[in-house]
Amino acid sequence: MIIYNVTVSINPIIEKEALSWLKEEHIPEVMKTGLFVKNEIYKVIENPVERTHNSYAIQYHLETWSHFDDYTSKHADRLRQITAEKFGENLLAFRTFLEKI
Repeated sequence: MIIYNVTVSINPIIEKEALSWLKEEHIPEVMKTGLFVKNEIYKVIENPVERTHNSYAIQYHLETWSHFDDYTSKHADRLRQITAEKFGENLLAFRTFLEKI
């Protein structure tokens, strides 16, 4: 199992709107590609004392690297462009991978 982890940092001014959009529109659109078997979203706790956050880790589970290659070649640019047009610099993302061993 491969996990495609997308961590997003959201400007607190638009956090509620952006989180709602991610959960109701963007993530379902990614899942509609049929290349991921499930997804999960987590709050990133940046300060354990105050429990503040404005970052989220969205994890998409893949069965094979070829599914990720298909996602990259057929869907990723379009979905990233939609996000950039909607939120610009108010929502920044970085991507990592986890592989179950």
